[in-house]
Amino acid sequence: MEVREYDAQNYDVIVVGAGHAGSEAALAAARMGNETLLLTINLDMVAFMPCNPSVGGPAKGIVVREIDALGGEMAHNIDKTYVQMRMLNTGKGPAVRALRAQADKHAYHQAMKDTIENQPHLTLRQGTADRLLVEDGACVGIVANTGARYRAKSVVLAAGTASRGKIIIGELMYSSGPNNSQPSNQLSLDLIEHGFKLRRFKTGTPPRVDGTTIDYSVTSEQPGDQEVNHFSYDTPDSVYLKDQISCWLTYTNPTTHKIIRDNLDRAPMFSGVIEGVGPRYCPSIEDKVVRFADKDHHQLFLEPEGRNTEEWYVQGFSTSMPEEVQQKMLHSVVGLEHAQMMRPGYAIEYDVVEPYQLRPTLETKILRNLFTAGQMNGTSGYEEAAGQGLLAGINAGLRAKGEAEPFILKRSDAYIGVMVDDLVTKGTNEPYRLLTSRAEYRLILRHDNADLRLTQRGHELGLISDQRYTKFLAKKAALESELARLNSVRIKPSATVNAFLVEKGATPLKDGVLASEFLRRPEVTYADVCQFIPAPAIELDRRVIEQIEIQLKYAGYIKKAEERVAKLKRMEAKQIPENIDYDAINGLATEAHQKLKKIQPETIAQATRISGVNPADIAILSVYIEQGRIAKVTG
Repeated sequence: MEVREYDAQNYDVIVVGAGHAGSEAALAAARMGNETLLLTINLDMVAFMPCNPSVGGPAKGIVVREIDALGGEMAHNIDKTYVQMRMLNTGKGPAVRALRAQADKHAYHQAMKDTIENQPHLTLRQGTADRLLVEDGACVGIVANTGARYRAKSVVLAAGTASRGKIIIGELMYSSGPNNSQPSNQLSLDLIEHGFKLRRFKTGTPPRVDGTTIDYSVTSEQPGDQEVNHFSYDTPDSVYLKDQISCWLTYTNPTTHKIIRDNLDRAPMFSGVIEGVGPRYCPSIEDKVVRFADKDHHQLFLEPEGRNTEEWYVQGFSTSMPEEVQQKMLHSVVGLEHAQMMRPGYAIEYDVVEPYQLRPTLETKILRNLFTAGQMNGTSGYEEAAGQGLLAGINAGLRAKGEAEPFILKRSDAYIGVMVDDLVTKGTNEPYRLLTSRAEYRLILRHDNADLRLTQRGHELGLISDQRYTKFLAKKAALESELARLNSVRIKPSATVNAFLVEKGATPLKDGVLASEFLRRPEVTYADVCQFIPAPAIELDRRVIEQIEIQLKYAGYIKKAEERVAKLKRMEAKQIPENIDYDAINGLATEAHQKLKKIQPETIAQATRISGVNPADIAILSVYIEQGRIAKVTG
């Protein structure tokens, strides 16, 4: 029976999907003053964590800090709902340190839902978007499965793995979104009708086990940190959680691997059942056993899913094996010999919009006023999704308000900028995951300085309150004042100073040095320096002290990185005209010609990052732009 359509309410912004991308997009648009509709298939799945109930980690944790600095919600939400907090890579340099939190998955969902429900200008509604409303090449709303037509000035699609989702467990296959939720089947077909190129990706989860049936005594405890840390710059140290829940470490073994090898003929990954491409950096356990056949064990982390549940997540054990095989695999692992499986692991296939069809604002090139975000753009991970959602929500909000200037984060601004540039410039052949190695300016894109990089921009957008901005300016002023003081005060050689240096295994002073130079010694801390100079006029916050030490100890490296950024910005300023006709440019290599036409880069800098476009092609392109000879002839 055909559903009768009817006109429903008008909005400024509509966001489809209330996962981590959609939640951030809707909150950002609403906080900018736009009347916003957040439409989701299931209200019980808002900001749900169908995979690992954790936030942060290398690169990802920095994204969460960036979201916070811009006025997003993920950092606040995890700070309210974590059960464990750990700083990773503490023995390495500041560029790769990252915070990671284990979340109470149910509390995380509920806290985000509460925030959304209480946000002015934001309406949360259950429903499924089946198709777009399009007029004159622009998206002007969506049609729900009930027939309701919602109109808006801009639309953000963040449908995630629900997009024609298909769950696979051994020989069992069925249409489903994550965690056995309803899939979204019609929207993908409508996007194809409008000319979008889609592809299939897949991800998966491990089984969940009953924590009361785990033998923790034969596993290794992984406790949280006692040292205070938070994701949000707004969270006070006084509320740091001391009663944290430990994770536990165990390993697969040759018996586990034999069970997997003996059942590979039933593994959808290898039997041809799974068509979608899976994530390289988070492979299934059967994939790991085949790819790394020389290894006789793999790490598994047993992670709690919350305070009020006995479900435990077996991190590193993602699988789509048949259920009875999963049970045998689990029972072969030390500590899990008697574990009761509460939910089997599964693989899920879903549709992805080829991201080269997007602009750096995450607006689509095919339809104006339509933005996409999250796993729908080919990424993996809650943090990557949330970062895109925030960016898409900001730009959809700006478009709805009639603002001409979009919000774009460059590679030198944020990890979010690195991710988006990678997606729209290079595309992706597999679920994209942020890594520190993807950021060429990672020394200036650290977790500790996200507020210094982005808070002002968040305030300009109206997402950072005046009160918080004032607090940020006070921190910045204290930092600059103390750096100036350390660059003016001298430490002279004395018996006390040199005795201290000898004890540290350092060379004694022969002449006086600036306090800043003294602090650059690797064995010296800010607290050490303060023994030999007058105290600062005000007591400094630990985060200011952290900044002082990093900025001075790594000053030479940071300066070189900033010089490379300045060169990049000059190239970013060289715009490529929208009406460029690449067919009119003689001398381009065939691959460069094809890639430039396909991706349509907006700047010379972006063009240089396209694989297959070499320096000779860039030189030819630059000359043609300067000569102004390449505009398409119309009419």
